[in-house]
Amino acid sequence: MSAPAAAPSIPVTVLTGYLGAGKTTLLNRILTEDHGKRYAVIVNEFGEIGIDNDLVVDTDEEVFEMNNGCICCTVRGDLIRVVENLAKRRGTFDAILVETTGIADPVPVAQTFFMDEEVRKFARLDAVVTLVDAKFFLDRLGDAPEAEDQVAFADVIVLNKTDLVSPEELREVETTLRQLNPYAKIHKATRSGVALDAILDRGAFDLDRVLELDPSFLDADEHDHDHDHVCGPDCDHDHHHHDHDHEHHHHGHETHHDTEVTSVSLKTGELNPDKILPWISEITQAQGPNILRLKGILAFPDEPKRYVVQGVHMIVEGDLQRDWKPGEPRESRLVFIGRKLDRAELEAGFKAAAA
Repeated sequence: MSAPAAAPSIPVTVLTGYLGAGKTTLLNRILTEDHGKRYAVIVNEFGEIGIDNDLVVDTDEEVFEMNNGCICCTVRGDLIRVVENLAKRRGTFDAILVETTGIADPVPVAQTFFMDEEVRKFARLDAVVTLVDAKFFLDRLGDAPEAEDQVAFADVIVLNKTDLVSPEELREVETTLRQLNPYAKIHKATRSGVALDAILDRGAFDLDRVLELDPSFLDADEHDHDHDHVCGPDCDHDHHHHDHDHEHHHHGHETHHDTEVTSVSLKTGELNPDKILPWISEITQAQGPNILRLKGILAFPDEPKRYVVQGVHMIVEGDLQRDWKPGEPRESRLVFIGRKLDRAELEAGFKAAAA
């Protein structure tokens, strides 16, 4: 489905997160630090985000150049038009960062890069990065459903302002993040101090790399988290805090854990491609608005290659990727993250497509 690329496509990172989560601090770091990479940063309104104007070298209507070689653009018009203007400056930057405003839904932005053929000739969606304010996130869940969606949609979560909460509060926030999204990579930070290579060039939407980065995500199941899959073997948390079935009443945030967004993880052996692919298409068309993300790896009989699939709402992309390795179990696994997911219905449809 991807367009033939004459030159290597530019990776695009979509940066989202609630107001106050630390996006401006992170953007200022990217636009001022001497990190040796050049970024094009697209923001909704240049004036709004408080970038130090002394840094602006050259200004035309939409593009501002920073003294470390990064450029900043404002989305006055259509995102696609801004990206087309950037395409003319190909070679002057290494990557694009799109900042969605504090309450914006990152999905339409991600979809633009995921599916627009013209845009894809030049740029490719690399990852959705969500900044989370450790102190206020659980309160946000109570009053802002989009805060849930931003987490559910993320490939990478930067859990920021961790210095402002107790270890118990931090643990509770992490547990809730895992409930909403079992496979995103979580980086803890203070003052948006995350290494840029942790959030950039992740390859999360590259079907060939999607599972090489973190094959464990497909083992994540909301009911029986293996401790190592939750936050890595170096994590110093007590095991019992990751048992998602136990009640969370002990910190006084009981209402917030009843999140609308859930994940359903399905696993079986080989599948019949003539059954499973139409079923995925059908379920995403019927329930598209409720399905935020889906990712999977499928085994087909007599097919030496793994079929990798991923989707954003109704837009699903799949392709045969690398060969199954000798001795690798030919298992099919599919993860849905969304609202109002009917586990029994999804399991039945998935199992019905078994080869």
